Amino acid sequence: MDSLFTADEWQAIALSLRVASVAVAASLPFGIACAMLLARGRFPGRTLFSAIIHLPLVMPPVVTGFLLLLAFGRRGPIGAFLDQHFGIVLAFRWTGAALACAVMGFPLMVRAIALSIEAIDQRLEQAASTLGAGRIAVFLTVTLPLALPGILAGLVLSFARALGEFGATITFVSNIPGETQTIPSAIYSLIQTPGGDGAALSLTVVSVLISLGALVLSEAIARRATREGRP
Repeated sequence: MDSLFTADEWQAIALSLRVASVAVAASLPFGIACAMLLARGRFPGRTLFSAIIHLPLVMPPVVTGFLLLLAFGRRGPIGAFLDQHFGIVLAFRWTGAALACAVMGFPLMVRAIALSIEAIDQRLEQAASTLGAGRIAVFLTVTLPLALPGILAGLVLSFARALGEFGATITFVSNIPGETQTIPSAIYSLIQTPGGDGAALSLTVVSVLISLGALVLSEAIARRATREGRP
């Protein structure tokens, strides 16, 4: 099994899984909050708020990566603050790759969750309120469980997007083996190397299998959650 990939390629696979997992886990609370605002909120600037959230879907990934570098680089306003006060450096680090992947996958997560929340019958929430449940209790015991299929779909879409992210990541954190080189950037390096097509194909197969497995698992979980939520 070890002969299939070099040490750098195994590192790229492991790092891709690590980056995607951290990106999804870190962005989930914010994704649920933004989805609630979009699904239920009625406030001035809602259209602009929605446009900003979905902006990474239509902007070139390289532009997103460059903006992250300007903001979170060591000389950027946020990056300098984090470095000086907390010793946190994101640019050219795997944590920066996780940030870039989270930003790129965030719109897909929010959209899936928002659509699921919009489909919830609000009379169920109102019934819980009339029984004495507070807003937080209603959200945790009624809204969140009913939105679970959408949350799972959002998680999978964001995870798959993180696995395939290239443009924003390579712009923000470069392509450093063992530190920021994920599967897409490793494939890019291999196809630029004479005789690297075979290894690039192997990594491509791995990427496809991981993404497909995540989609199949999520679909099974979502179907089960939908069945259990039916009366």
